[in-house]
Amino acid sequence: MANTARLYRIESIIRRKGHASRRELLGELEVSPATLKRDLEYLRSRLGAPIEYDPIVNGYRFARTSLEPVQELPGLWFSERELYALMTAYRLLSSVDADGVLNRHLQPLRDRVHQMLGSGDAQRADDLMQRVKISTPTQRPVPSSFFERIGQALMSRRRVAMRYLSRGREAWSDREVSPQRLVHYRGTWYLDAWCHRARALRRFALDAIEQAEVSDLPAREVSLAEVEASMDAGYGIYAGGERRWATLVFSARAAAWVSHEQWHAEQRSRWLDDGRYELGLPFVDDTELVMDVLRQGDDVEVIGPPELRDKVVQRIRSAAAAYGNAI
Repeated sequence: MANTARLYRIESIIRRKGHASRRELLGELEVSPATLKRDLEYLRSRLGAPIEYDPIVNGYRFARTSLEPVQELPGLWFSERELYALMTAYRLLSSVDADGVLNRHLQPLRDRVHQMLGSGDAQRADDLMQRVKISTPTQRPVPSSFFERIGQALMSRRRVAMRYLSRGREAWSDREVSPQRLVHYRGTWYLDAWCHRARALRRFALDAIEQAEVSDLPAREVSLAEVEASMDAGYGIYAGGERRWATLVFSARAAAWVSHEQWHAEQRSRWLDDGRYELGLPFVDDTELVMDVLRQGDDVEVIGPPELRDKVVQRIRSAAAAYGNAI
């Protein structure tokens, strides 16, 4: 029997019987006492299995402690490849964690994976992590205290009292919100929450919070389907408002890569006869859409709606004017 299968078998026997004697384990596994001893030690010290010997029942059982309940996940055994994947995922999360908030909570997981891999494989896993680079140049850091409080309120389903800067109006306001979902988008964390003052769902940038305290009041529950329908309908991070559709046409040169990109989950697209590529996108606020269109330079033309086309034209004229006689 392979090592991994034998370890799973030990866990399965103890779980099925509630407890198992040394003789029962040796009989079912058909291994030597020395092998059983090594396997039990590996389960306890390397995999963190809460297996203990109970002299009352003269057998091994899963321990229960009042200080830190152990969540048992039957059959959760990882291959070496899966452990490497976990370490790579850890690296990915670290890249969006400028203040180290997530790293602090994930460090025990990283340490446990290291134990499971062993010293040599753990070194290779660390080398692999260094060979995975995720660049987030426009990341806006969030104070760790606010991130943790918002996360705590989200998990415990409590309201948050906060002081918030509305950048569009350049004004501070006091809000009481019921957190529904955390969103990480383009290097920034956002909170989708029910705003009790506005009596509607709103999206808040965590880096625009000046103060935040978790309340004892229970959060208002909003179904995830309702949150998604309200907050994900538009283009980019902007939510709420009347939904409209933009039509963009990309040059044949740009079509080669744009045709493989997803600008929105509900986008519509088609190839034109001359090799150009037409893309239809829903939006509720044109701020981010205008910025993304301008990034494409002369490889894209806004066909409609007219007000979106006019705004892009005006921005292009303003940019040209800034360069004066150079153009």
